[in-house]
Amino acid sequence: MQNDIIQAIKQYDTIILHRHVRPDPDAYGSQVGLAKLIQANYPNKHVYVVGEEDPSLMYLARLDEISDEVYDQALVIVCDTANEERVCDQRYNNGKQLIKIDHHPNREPYGDVMWVDPNASSTCEMVYELYQASSDWVMTDEAARLLYAGIIADTGRFLFGNTTERTFESAKELVTYDFDRQELHDEMYRVSLNMAKFKGELLRTLECRDSGLVVFKLTQDMLEQYEIKPDETHAFVSVAADIEGVLAWVFFVEEDDVIRIRLRSKGPVINGVAEQFNGGGHPMASGAKISSWEESDNVIQALDDVCEQFE
Repeated sequence: MQNDIIQAIKQYDTIILHRHVRPDPDAYGSQVGLAKLIQANYPNKHVYVVGEEDPSLMYLARLDEISDEVYDQALVIVCDTANEERVCDQRYNNGKQLIKIDHHPNREPYGDVMWVDPNASSTCEMVYELYQASSDWVMTDEAARLLYAGIIADTGRFLFGNTTERTFESAKELVTYDFDRQELHDEMYRVSLNMAKFKGELLRTLECRDSGLVVFKLTQDMLEQYEIKPDETHAFVSVAADIEGVLAWVFFVEEDDVIRIRLRSKGPVINGVAEQFNGGGHPMASGAKISSWEESDNVIQALDDVCEQFE
C-alpha cells in the first residue's frame, strides 16, 4: 500500500492534500508534513494544502487557497480523516485519483487507494513510515517538525496507551533534525489566562459517578463567560486523566445547533457508545454529537454501563 501511494505521488504533477474539519496537530502535521516531503523530493510538482485555517494552529503551517480548476487531473490525498463527511473542503472528490491515509478504524472506506492503520499512534507516524518506505526520499527539518508535532499531540506526549515501540522509533529519528522542540512544545501547550481559569471551573463543576465515569457539561453560557470558543475546548480533553478512580470521561460541548461529545477512556472501550450517537473513533478516544441536553442522559447511561462492565 505504501508503494502504491509513492508511485501515485510520482505519477501526478498536481497533488492536493486535505484533512478533517476541526483540525488538531496530527491533522495539520500529516497533511502539511507530507506536502513538505513531496515538495522537497519532487520540486517540479505543484503541491497544495487546503482547508479552513485554524488560528490556534497557524504556528504549525499556513494553508493554500486554490480554484476549482486546480483539481482537474490532480491527485488528492486526505489525511487523518475517518469519514467523508468530516473532510475539510468537500472538493476532495474532484480530482482524478483519491488516496486515504488514516489511523482511525476504517468504518467508512473511501478513496481509490486506502492505507488505514488503527495500530498507528497517529497519521503523522504513518507519514514518517511512508518516508521510510521510499528508496530515495529525503526528510527536511520542517517536515520533521510537523510530523513530530502530530505524534506528540496524539500520544499526549507519549503518555497515552497508543504509544508503541514504533512511535518511539519514529520520534527518535525525527528529533535528530534541526527544529526547536522547546519552542514547538511551548506553542502547543501555551494557554491564555482565561483558559487557565476555565480549567479551574471545569474541575470545580465536574460530576463523578459511581461507575468511574466523569462528566463535564460545557454550556454556551459557560463558554461565553470565560470567552472560550467551542473548538478551543479540545485543549482540556485530558483534564481528568490523572484523577484517581476515573475509568472514562465525557465532555459535552454546546454549540449553536449541536452538542458535540468528546469521549476518553483509561480502559473501557467507548467507541461503541460513540457509534450509537452519530460518531465513532478509537476504542479509548472517540467523538459523537447529539441535538439536545435531554439526550445527554442517554449517553451518560450508556457510558455508565460500559464502565460498570469493565474488569
